[in-house]
Parts: sequence; C-alpha cells; structure tokens
Amino acid sequence: MNEDYQLLKIFSGRANPSLATKIAQYVGIPLGQATISSFPDGETFVKFNENIRGRDVFIVQPTCPPTNHNLMELLIMIDAAKRASAARVTAVIPFYGYARQDRKDQPRVSITAKLVANLLVAAGANRVLAMDLHAQQIQGFFDIPVDHLTAVPVFYKYLETNSLLDLVVVSPDVGGIKMASTYSQLLGKGLALVVKKRIDAYHTEADFVVGDVQGKDVLIVDDLTETAGTVVSAANILKKKGARRVFAGISHAVLNQIGINRLRDSQLEALITTNSVPVPMVEGIRLTVLDVAPLLGEAIKRIHTGMSVTSLFEVDGKKINL
Repeated sequence: MNEDYQLLKIFSGRANPSLATKIAQYVGIPLGQATISSFPDGETFVKFNENIRGRDVFIVQPTCPPTNHNLMELLIMIDAAKRASAARVTAVIPFYGYARQDRKDQPRVSITAKLVANLLVAAGANRVLAMDLHAQQIQGFFDIPVDHLTAVPVFYKYLETNSLLDLVVVSPDVGGIKMASTYSQLLGKGLALVVKKRIDAYHTEADFVVGDVQGKDVLIVDDLTETAGTVVSAANILKKKGARRVFAGISHAVLNQIGINRLRDSQLEALITTNSVPVPMVEGIRLTVLDVAPLLGEAIKRIHTGMSVTSLFEVDGKKINL
C-alpha cells in the first residue's frame, strides 16, 4: 500500500457497494469491513470491524431509493465512525436525494435539501463529496466543506469516442440550460432547448423547441431522471421537429417502474448514464452505464493528501464551467 494512504479508509453502506468496491480498487486500498444489518422492526445496526481511530474515513453511500432507509444508514455510519474516534469523516454521496426540494416554492413546505445537510453535519460529517447536485446552491446549505464534482468529463470521453452525426445538445427544460451549454461548448456542438410545463409529480408536457434539430442527432442532457417524464416528452417533441436520432445523457438514472415503462415506449435511441446509483439492465432499453469510480476515487486521493481537485474540472485543456 502507498504510504500516503496508510491512514485512509473507505467504507460502503448498502446502497451501492459495487461502486464503493471500484473506488477502493482505484485508490489501491482494500474496502473497509463493517457490519450493517437491520433489526426485525427495521432499525439499522452499524459496527466497524476494524480500527479507525485517527483515520481519514470516507463513507460511500448514495441516498437513492429506498431514500429514507439509505439516508438513515449513512447518518448512523457517520455517527459510528465519529464515536470510534475517526480523525475525519467524509460522506461520499454520488447521488444526493431530496435535492429537488431546495427552495420554498409554495406555502408551508420544507426546504428538505437543507434539512438533510443539517442532519449530515449533526451526525458528525466533516466534509461532503457529491456529484452533479440538482442545484448548485445546495453546496451553500452546508456549514462544512463540500467538494462538488460533475460527471461531464466521463460523458465527454464517451461521446468523443462514439461520434454522433451533426450533434445538437438539448436541455429538456429551462433549469438545465447551463449544463447543456457546458456540454455544447466542450463538444463544439449546437445547443437547443425544450420548453416544458409540469402537470404533476409524474407528468410533464413539452410545449416547443428553441433551436434547429432538423435532420440532426440530438443529445438530451440532465442530472436526474426517475419517472422519465421530462426526457421522454422532450424526445417525442424533438422527433416531431425532425431530429434524426435522440439520445439522453443523464447523470443519475434513479429509475422506477413508471420510468422504465416510459423509456421502453419512447423515441429515445439510447440512455447513457452512470453507476452513481445501481442501474438495472432492462430488456427493451438500450442502456450504457459509465463508470464514475475513477472520478470519485481520484477526488478521494486528492482530498486525503490535501491536493487540489480543480484539474478534475478540465478535459482536453478545456475548463468545465458549472
């Protein structure tokens, strides 16, 4: 083991152990051993099975469905690590659940993204490492350092080696225009926007397209899909406007059965996503899952050794502006 990493420990909750294993392999250390189980009434029990006193501990746990269960498990792991005298505890949250509840957009509702941030700090987290938060301002909800990565370099490398004809990058809604613009600038491709309206939590409706997609390959980019309503309605209207083929690049594919059914019946040629959360391989959907373990692993190495993570926001000499 590299001497620089003798005090480094990486542990995994039960949300995405395969990703944690790949991260540890990239760093070059064994994945830490912990016992995580549930009592008959559903309570979570956590015990670290090795000495972590004075160690730099990283706990990998996306808060994907079952969201509340995985969040509570992460909080308990952080608390157990602090009580075991870990020198520093970093919560590695590839997917940050509750991120869509980041503002008070109607009367008498919670800003739950802020509540979750408070809970993580109260549990004892000293630092957070996240990827493609739904809203940039969530970083400001924390009173501890937050390293916010993006999967853009991972998607960029894939897209550069899988050329698409006369590509146009599309944002499926106004809120995603900055991410789409980033992809457009890096790839040197055109940019378009789908204007939509949300009917309810499960349904959206695309109204019109701003930009030229006639006869072109189209890449819809977004941070998250669950019910696939936004991306599917965008794909449908893009095809109506003459797009040749429609692809989707989504950082977090937190798919439920509604989303899977919609994708099967959609105009999408393929869905490209990452392993930030477990992604089931489903018949009838052309799915490509990109590995973000090297990205997260490199960030962990640099955080542990006190190095800058700025270079992780550059690809082929081009800076990524989030």
